[in-house]
Amino acid sequence: MKLKSLLLIVLAVILYQHGIAQNTFNPQKALLTTIQKNLADADAQYKRMAGLLAPDQFPKAFHPKEGKMETSNSSWWCSGFYPGTLLKLYEQTHDKALLTEANRKLAVLAKEQYNTHTHDLGFMMYCSFGNANRLNPKSEYKQILLNSAKSLSTRFSPITGSIRSWDSKPTDFLVIIDNMMNLELLFWANKETGDPNYYKIAVTHANNTIKNHYRPDYSSYHVVNYDPKTGAVKEKKTAQGYSNESAWARGQVWGLYGFTVMYRQTQDKRYLNQANNIAKFILKHPHLPQDKIPYWDFNAPNIPRALRDASSGAIMASALLELCRYTSKTDGQFYFNTAQTILQSLSSPRYKSAPGTNGGFLLQHSVGNFPAGTEIDVPLTYADYYFVEAMTRYKAFATK
Repeated sequence: MKLKSLLLIVLAVILYQHGIAQNTFNPQKALLTTIQKNLADADAQYKRMAGLLAPDQFPKAFHPKEGKMETSNSSWWCSGFYPGTLLKLYEQTHDKALLTEANRKLAVLAKEQYNTHTHDLGFMMYCSFGNANRLNPKSEYKQILLNSAKSLSTRFSPITGSIRSWDSKPTDFLVIIDNMMNLELLFWANKETGDPNYYKIAVTHANNTIKNHYRPDYSSYHVVNYDPKTGAVKEKKTAQGYSNESAWARGQVWGLYGFTVMYRQTQDKRYLNQANNIAKFILKHPHLPQDKIPYWDFNAPNIPRALRDASSGAIMASALLELCRYTSKTDGQFYFNTAQTILQSLSSPRYKSAPGTNGGFLLQHSVGNFPAGTEIDVPLTYADYYFVEAMTRYKAFATK
């Protein structure tokens, strides 16, 4: 017994040193019941959505006032979320109709593995084929993911130490905070092939994001423009936030999620510290509403009448339900409780669609690009994807 106790102590020390908190979280039975209903509703909603789409179409948003579905082709940055959500729902409900629809869209999406004109191959291919390969590993899926990682790597510049986000004029090299979400694909490729270049690119990009995207209070700029010839920072600004110095809500949670993944993949405490500091900026911000669903920008001028962004809430909940496992007991419980509140809020009629409505989307009230006047107060595919992911992560705590 003494030997067993000693081994448990040694294991606890090792886990602590690797940042894995010895926290125990107790999910609420009522919320677990609600989540099961949400997933059943989602199954029906997404079968409804499938009936509204042509074979080569991917959903972008639904406009309730016009009763109109907005769609894209496979090259749009959100194309992977629809099949990804279908696969996550299939994992929960085992409804083969969802798997059939997911496979139908994966066949259309596959050609994007060679797309070198976007940084969003993580969103497009890892959220889709990554989930497909996780549920049913196939050499075909692995090759598509490897080709996608190769395509993404072509956008890396050793001069700027970053992956180019948006193609623009030759004198600019634009990098957005969203790009942190595409690095997980590179880590997967590194583990699959043993090629250290994938790992190096991801870490170098993340390090320069910490250096150049973040302010002293751990809020993030949306866009950093580098000089492609020297690597010098030319300007820091926003495209989808209220102003250059404001904290665009979805940008903050992209960073939170991205640096949590960075810690998981590297065990480098620098990334855990970054994720914790971003979390505290968000969660202790005086403009974070009581229901924890952010306004579209933390500095929007018309708070508290500013629009909420359910997508930011969903992404935040999913990130916090991972981060809470890695950090201190006090912080971990704080993160878990906040994610729980977000899930309760998103499950309420204020944010969750009534069955049979909203074009089949799960959530209402997200904001895409407010300054451009696009996707304003509508459902969005990534809001649904991260809501389903957050719910499944919450459910997992009940099995521990």
